Amino acid sequence: MSTRTLPLLFINLGGEMLYILDQRLRAQNIPTDKAKKVMNDIITTMFNKKFLEELFKPQELYSKKALRTVFDRLAHASIMRLNQASMDKLYDLMTMAFKYQVLLCPRPKDILLVSFNHMDAIKDFVKDTPSILSQVDETYQQLIEMYTPLSNGEFQLIRQTLLIFFQDMHIRVSIFLKDKVQNSNGRFVLPTSGPVPRGTQIPGLIRIFSCAGEELTRLQFNNGGNYCSALQEGSFEIFGDRITKLGTNMYSVSRPVETHMSGTSKSSAQHTKVSAAPNPLAKEELNLLARLMGGLEVQKPGSTDTGFRVNLFATDEEEEEALISRPDELSYGVINIQATKDQQTNAELAKIMGEFTESGDQSSSASSKGDDLLAMMDGL
Repeated sequence: MSTRTLPLLFINLGGEMLYILDQRLRAQNIPTDKAKKVMNDIITTMFNKKFLEELFKPQELYSKKALRTVFDRLAHASIMRLNQASMDKLYDLMTMAFKYQVLLCPRPKDILLVSFNHMDAIKDFVKDTPSILSQVDETYQQLIEMYTPLSNGEFQLIRQTLLIFFQDMHIRVSIFLKDKVQNSNGRFVLPTSGPVPRGTQIPGLIRIFSCAGEELTRLQFNNGGNYCSALQEGSFEIFGDRITKLGTNMYSVSRPVETHMSGTSKSSAQHTKVSAAPNPLAKEELNLLARLMGGLEVQKPGSTDTGFRVNLFATDEEEEEALISRPDELSYGVINIQATKDQQTNAELAKIMGEFTESGDQSSSASSKGDDLLAMMDGL
């Protein structure tokens, strides 16, 4: 498992989320000023300096639930609100789109080009807001400094880590089904045609060499596809042609997008429920901890917050039906813990925690992976 995977996962999923929200804001005729505020607020939160400093530290990937919680909070960083079913659909579309892009990358290193395509689009969203634009440019530099020196083997490890993260996700997406790049069971169809990866040759030739390195014979064979020579190298700089179209906005042409649970996903969800055997007291323990730390705030979809609601379904009825039919294992209720309400309690708790610092450092760091990031998002 690579400890450098999290920034790429976050930025690419965030880019896909912005594509989808931009399309839905336009489809629902949200006033331009409100739509722009939503996009700017989300991008500002996404590229917050302190948040990214935490994100870019070498670390293992968060669990699926922890990462989903991060994006739930990110999506609600502005005046827009999403119901649970719409948030589920948004996350499904994000994850399946990036999974498809990772699978189709000709080389592991091209995942960085996919990331730059997302960054280029995000930059275009905020091109009229210099303060946010500078945040995005700083992230470009961090990506270039961290990832361009990596070897092919390190990129292969990053790709493998991403595929392990996505391996149980088989949500059917209407765009992919219509384009015949996804089967009815939710699995993607890998092409047997097109350009080969840069640095490789078109398959179909076997060359036999002597011990001295001299070529003796050549044998031709049918490669079973329709391949062509590799395309030119994409730009790994802030500016330039990325060459690959993976990671660009597939919602730029408006068309309805639906998601469906495939049979394999439903069965794997049931399997997860059995094999994971979650502690039934976990939520109550979390609630107790929240009360000790000063208060508990549970985020409820469709609350009376000022703003507007965005629906990722064609009608409200479809949204309600999707919420009812979705397996519980694939929906995540989000609990926000605010630990700043009772300063006296916090001071006492900090004193108690300080007594356990030396003996508890190692175990607490392992068990609270992702908590720092989530806490930072609460403060943004």
